[in-house]
Amino acid sequence: MGSPRIKGNTDLLLDEALKGAQSQGAEVEKIIVDNLNISPCREYYGCLRDGNCVIRDDMDGIYPKLLEADGVIVASPIFFYGLTSQVKALIDRSQALWARKYVLKQNLPYEGRKGAFIAVGATKGRKLFEGSILTVKYFFQAIGVDYTAELLVRGVDKKGEIREHPTTLKDAFELGSRLAQR
Repeated sequence: MGSPRIKGNTDLLLDEALKGAQSQGAEVEKIIVDNLNISPCREYYGCLRDGNCVIRDDMDGIYPKLLEADGVIVASPIFFYGLTSQVKALIDRSQALWARKYVLKQNLPYEGRKGAFIAVGATKGRKLFEGSILTVKYFFQAIGVDYTAELLVRGVDKKGEIREHPTTLKDAFELGSRLAQR
């Protein structure tokens, strides 16, 4: 969860998606990126040598989770037509996993895992999600996850306002349910 606002719109949608996944018997873990200490990528390029980032912080615990999960959901509000800096730091630091796959030619645990993107934007701009979708797609590609679903919500800003959109909450539940189906 890339939002710094707990119980905000993105958080509520993600919770519904996780409930949907659990309804299919999936074990879920919600990672609140804002609660973690993740430094930005510093381009030290240690990952090009052995596939491991030289920076020691909370990403050390995230890498195995990204590689072991059957499904990954990236949920983020849109800030200035992009992902939040919190979730972007996690994605940028996944350069180490990209290096394993594309530079060192290591096999990831397995391919064909499913991924989804949930995004909420306050504005109604026509291109509101385009840059973020591209970023999430490349992130998923780097970690061996197929971009299989998205829930993109425009024109919702006030904390908890998504509760006034029950069909969107239902859509999030269904997204999680579909993601967990094999």
